[in-house]
Amino acid sequence: MRRRRVLVLVHETLVPPESIEHLSDQEADEFRTEFDVISSLRELGHDVRPLGIGDSLTELRNEITGWKPHVCFNLLEEFGGIVTYDQHVVAFLELMRQPYTGCNPRGMMLSRDKVLSKQILSYHRIPTPQFAVFRRGRKPHIPRRLRYPLFVKSATEDASFGIAQASVVDDEARLRERIDFIHEQTRSDALVEEFIDGRELYMGLLGNDRIMTFPPWELHFGSMAETSIGIATRKVKWDRSYQERHGIVTDPAEDLPEGVPALRMRPDGSVFVLEANCNPNLEEYEDYGRAALYAGIEYPQLLERIMSLGMSYRADWRA
Repeated sequence: MRRRRVLVLVHETLVPPESIEHLSDQEADEFRTEFDVISSLRELGHDVRPLGIGDSLTELRNEITGWKPHVCFNLLEEFGGIVTYDQHVVAFLELMRQPYTGCNPRGMMLSRDKVLSKQILSYHRIPTPQFAVFRRGRKPHIPRRLRYPLFVKSATEDASFGIAQASVVDDEARLRERIDFIHEQTRSDALVEEFIDGRELYMGLLGNDRIMTFPPWELHFGSMAETSIGIATRKVKWDRSYQERHGIVTDPAEDLPEGVPALRMRPDGSVFVLEANCNPNLEEYEDYGRAALYAGIEYPQLLERIMSLGMSYRADWRA
């Protein structure tokens, strides 16, 4: 294995310490992904530099021109506090002719824009819930074609920001109230779609031109499903004590109809694509890493493959 110079791009507040042994699980969770990636790449023998990025690309440019990394391992999820700007950092890397890991700017733009993603799915007749978008700053006009219950979320935010049990609404009054909430709390447009009651399934993908799919993964809501609606709220995804209290876990999906990929699946077996996450969480024991392991790819080898894909990706400047 060749030793590489790897520049790991992280948010300026998420540069991890050399060790997390002295931290509680809750404290370490904040930058566990960054720690797992950096420490694993170093254990593989690579020369690794983490670079914290806030609202300036000056240091990134200096590192690229001075240190000349073989690849930038991209773990950014925002730039300057704006989640949709992370795609511009990747575009900057392409302008610098710098290889990087993860999705390209076009894919990131499509993934971040949930409305555009759903329009593309609908155009290609891929099953997705009926939806409508409500622009921030405009009076909502409720289309008659939408059928309750409805699910209300931000059109651009990720990590379940703004999603709670109140996101599922049964009448127009609650719908308007939740649209206003999304507009005010996330400062983004509101995406409203018909709520699909069923199993929450995920499918990990890896590759450039040739795509490998990992085994389907499922989110189990545990005891929460007995008293609440089964949706991936922020607490369900990120609150460790809440997960333990309700027995919320993710595991390989079982008893799926033949040929069913990872989507939202109704009890009758019909499936719906909800959205795509262009750069998933790369923590070793999160869903993507565990699904890769289930497919026979251990975490260090997964990171190696991701780096190799980034270095071999045929960006336009390589033509």
